[in-house]
Amino acid sequence: MHFNQEEKTLLLLKPRGFCAGVVRAIDIVRIALEAFGPPIYVRKEIVHNRFVVEELQGKGAIFVDSVEEVPNGERVIYSAHGVSPEVREASQHRGLRVIDATCPLVTKVHVEAVKFAKEGYSLMLIGHRDHDEVIGTLGEAPIVTQVVGSPEEVDSLTVADPNRVAYLTQTTLSLDETKDIIAALRKRFPNIKGPAAQDICYATENRQVAVKEVASDADLLLVVGSDNSSNSNRLVEVARNLGTSSHLIDNFRNIRPEWLEGVKTIALTAGASAPECLVEEVVKFLGSKGFGKVKEVEVMPENVRFGLPPEIVEAIASAPTPAAVE
Repeated sequence: MHFNQEEKTLLLLKPRGFCAGVVRAIDIVRIALEAFGPPIYVRKEIVHNRFVVEELQGKGAIFVDSVEEVPNGERVIYSAHGVSPEVREASQHRGLRVIDATCPLVTKVHVEAVKFAKEGYSLMLIGHRDHDEVIGTLGEAPIVTQVVGSPEEVDSLTVADPNRVAYLTQTTLSLDETKDIIAALRKRFPNIKGPAAQDICYATENRQVAVKEVASDADLLLVVGSDNSSNSNRLVEVARNLGTSSHLIDNFRNIRPEWLEGVKTIALTAGASAPECLVEEVVKFLGSKGFGKVKEVEVMPENVRFGLPPEIVEAIASAPTPAAVE
């Protein structure tokens, strides 16, 4: 009997999980389904989380890869990651009724891209080429924009005028990695301009700061999030760069017994598109494995809220019974 066995600790990081842009995007799909009834088409995954997408599919949302798959005249929702002007034109051409769930912080980057391009700058977009958000931002000024994924790529960039160069970033990157790429760009183009305020969003930054805060206290960091979630993957990287063992999990079923061997303290967080119910299941599962002492570690308060788009506000206003906004 192990009565004297020391109880193992689970550190629950805060802030974690849903950011304001994700809450808004999911609310938009839910309210649209309630107000207009299915089918509601959604271009790409509304947020990069398998559980969320499957739950909304169950309520009648139809996820498509391209607006070409949406029947003429139907309603389509753009995902939180944003779209290029080309997609907007294609929707207009098909007479689609568009509801835009692009995160306002992504829209900010699009606006900056258009502004710099109009002013004659060559644009460096720091980010991951194949990510939905980067594809959308790149579409705003494709002729003058180059995607930069690492400091090494900076050497091979060619620009029309080295004195008219600007950079923007994907909103969900690692702060440290981005800093290194910006430093390399500044070295190569000393007059490079950047956005007035950093593009990496508050939620990405806060979740990374929280991981850094507790990394040295934990033997293992688990991040709840899906494989294609950029900000979730960055949380794993941040911990590993600090020498803490870390894994990305979609849910508690992904936790391997060997990860827990010899581990006394686990830190747990969740990416910006991962729902809290999945975190709660992990807490319960780890509790059954002896991690009964749960401590919430709040690194900074977070209380950002974004308003809903006009189509949704009108739908709520004209609904006979108040649409449920969770």
